[in-house]
Amino acid sequence: MTNQKERDKIKENFRKDILSHIELFNSAVSTNKGDWIIKGFIDITKNIYTISIDTKVISKIMELLLFPKLCKFAEEGGYKMVLSKEQNFYPDISFIDKNDNKFAVDIKSTYRKNKKEVNGMTLGAFTGYFRDRTSNKNITFTYDEYVGHFVLGVIYSRTDNAKDERKVYELSDLHKITSVVRDFTFFVQEKYRIAADRPGSGNTKNIGSLTNIDKLINGCGLFAELGEDIFNDYWMYYLTKDMAKAIDLKNPPYKNLAEYKKYKKME
Repeated sequence: MTNQKERDKIKENFRKDILSHIELFNSAVSTNKGDWIIKGFIDITKNIYTISIDTKVISKIMELLLFPKLCKFAEEGGYKMVLSKEQNFYPDISFIDKNDNKFAVDIKSTYRKNKKEVNGMTLGAFTGYFRDRTSNKNITFTYDEYVGHFVLGVIYSRTDNAKDERKVYELSDLHKITSVVRDFTFFVQEKYRIAADRPGSGNTKNIGSLTNIDKLINGCGLFAELGEDIFNDYWMYYLTKDMAKAIDLKNPPYKNLAEYKKYKKME
């Protein structure tokens, strides 16, 4: 059993390993001018259908583009690479080093809203395997088996003058098709360092992320100084209004980090 100092060193070494391959990731998705290398989908008659700016579509294609480079990273670093069994399993990829240390890596992408902010990301569930850390449901290995939980983040800009999605192009028109996204920035951070104190968008029980670009890249989130134990405790006992109502509570005990600190008498 490693102590916390050794654990932190193992995690940081893994993070630095991935960061050393950032240029490979960039070359896998963009041209020298910063445009996305993907222009659309092609059929057997060589017709090209342009891609929408739907974040789910872009995210999935990004994963496919990065996969060969992540395989190369694993091979060069001496890691065993284990993919998730199903679409909704956590994490996207598990890496195992020669000492059997397991690292969870989720690939997340989001677009810039302006020069300082992005739209945000979801960082995995705060129920299920996150709370029952010996559970094998919807997770490759149990949550507790992982030494660290990381996000390989991709930030991109949407292209304002992207082509009409309804138009079909021929292969000879490839150079005329404007990439729907461009200007990629990659980062690697532990999940707790970039987590917000609110759920992600929608009604899903997912942890939300920071939206400030500098804080995302540098891992300067609300929980960064407080530590992973506080992050875990906060989200393991976080309740939405519906979750509180289901256990006969009028309101959740806290809705943000400031309320959590008062609830825990940390201030």
